[in-house]
Amino acid sequence: MSRIGKNPISIPAGVKVTVAPDTASADNIVTVTGPLGTLTRKVNKRLEIKIDNEKNNVLVINNHIADKNLKALHGLFRQLIANMVEGVSKGFEKKLNINGVGYKINLKSEKNAVLNIGFSHPVEVNAVNGITLAAEKNTLIIKGIDKELVGQFASNVRDLKPVEPYHAYGISYSDEVIIRKETKTGKK
Repeated sequence: MSRIGKNPISIPAGVKVTVAPDTASADNIVTVTGPLGTLTRKVNKRLEIKIDNEKNNVLVINNHIADKNLKALHGLFRQLIANMVEGVSKGFEKKLNINGVGYKINLKSEKNAVLNIGFSHPVEVNAVNGITLAAEKNTLIIKGIDKELVGQFASNVRDLKPVEPYHAYGISYSDEVIIRKETKTGKK
């Protein structure tokens, strides 16, 4: 049995989880609704999903089949559902630091930002549905309820101008460790 998959998921107050069979495929549809929004995901039908309201709103995923691929999916789907529960209750955010001479962020709205990141032209960043943008000094904050969507969008923005190792100019995550290289020195 999966070590991650067997851990129960506690459902906080104000969050509702429903499991329904999908008529179009052989999967179950898990819907999580909370104060920040609603998320849905298809889950393999061979995994048993139980919601125990008697034990302080706990969701448990069980795997009774000894299939190698299903064992791998057991822990995966448990963590994906746990991320959905956390997303609709608290939300997720990623912070991107923008470092460089003349680099700055101009926030037009919660969905649009203009980045001056060393190119001959400003770069406009438009947020996709489910993502909001905020800015503090030279930090772009990306917020949303879907962890995958927030992470992918942050990665796409970071790829606009990766950090170069000599002066550390570019876009980096706030918790990223940047390994600096020594610059060239003259002849001695």
